[in-house]
Amino acid sequence: MQERIVNADLLVITASHISNIEAETEFNFAIKQFFANQPKKNWRYKIMSQIDVHKLIDEAKFSKFHWGLLFWCGLIIVFDGYDLVIYGVVLPKLMAEWQLSPMQAGTLGSYALFGMMFGAMFFGPLSDKIGRKKTIAMCVTLFSVFTFINGFAENFTQFGVCRFIAGLGIGGVMPNVVALMTEYSPKKIRSLLVTVMFSGYSVGGMLSAGVGIFLIPTYGWPSVFFVAIIPFLLLPIILRFLPESPGFLIKSNRNLCPGVPTIAESGLPGYDVTS
Repeated sequence: MQERIVNADLLVITASHISNIEAETEFNFAIKQFFANQPKKNWRYKIMSQIDVHKLIDEAKFSKFHWGLLFWCGLIIVFDGYDLVIYGVVLPKLMAEWQLSPMQAGTLGSYALFGMMFGAMFFGPLSDKIGRKKTIAMCVTLFSVFTFINGFAENFTQFGVCRFIAGLGIGGVMPNVVALMTEYSPKKIRSLLVTVMFSGYSVGGMLSAGVGIFLIPTYGWPSVFFVAIIPFLLLPIILRFLPESPGFLIKSNRNLCPGVPTIAESGLPGYDVTS
């Protein structure tokens, strides 16, 4: 239900369940009612929208939007898992080609894990400042590009450096994708959606083994790393359909309701919006 309170000093529009079209209609109605009751010389007013965004999301029905979010977040997790597990697929070849001892092989594998730890610690808080979409884009770029570069590594040191930097992206993308899925999921099926999305990690691990079986005998171990460039190439499409965190949008005072005019679009003097 929509409640409208109009007086000379304050116009309050509160909403708990409202679509964009309805929001625009009610907004225009309230504006017209307010100005109809006010002398033109007293056109000083304040608009305060009070919409419980989290309640709207919690009570929302599962829709096409959630399918899309689940698909794109799951796809990112699939490639995230692929890039992490791929080292185990090529390890026998690396040990034979570079004459690595078991200790060196273990050390080389730990570089990505260290990178994941630092990536999660850095990119998690960063997303609260610059938004989850930008942070996810940075992380995907890191783990995709540097895993691709891993295919050109010629020695232990080069390979280790690339694995560490890729690990930063692998570790950084996980908390942000999980958080984004959690923020937009209806409360009743939130755990289910996050679990389904995160199962993409295992899918990525199995995919790396399958790709290795097919490519390594013919094209050598670098070929499985070259496949990792795919998420970077898909990044513009992913960002096109991936939504921004609702918490970040509210915090940065950006428009959450496309149907409702923003301050700049209203063209009205003294238009003030408080969330």
